[in-house]
Amino acid sequence: MAEQIPGAEKKITAGILGILLGGLGIHKFYLGYSKAGTIMLLVSLLTCGICYPLMHLFGLIEGIIYLTKTDEQFVATYVNGKKEWF
Repeated sequence: MAEQIPGAEKKITAGILGILLGGLGIHKFYLGYSKAGTIMLLVSLLTCGICYPLMHLFGLIEGIIYLTKTDEQFVATYVNGKKEWF
């Protein structure tokens, strides 16, 4: 059995959170990107939900990107590389 890469266990959860709750930035908070998560959450809330569909689209795209990357790519980009947006 292959050894799992540290940080790769976050990929599936972050991807699902991005797809389901992306408009609230929950996937960003899960990955430790508090600033990006706060921006997404505040944009959704302070516009009374008007911009929620746009934020959800961002989250949906990011969730799909997370899930389509290999474990190595995900860890290098989002865990070690700390890439907050797309």
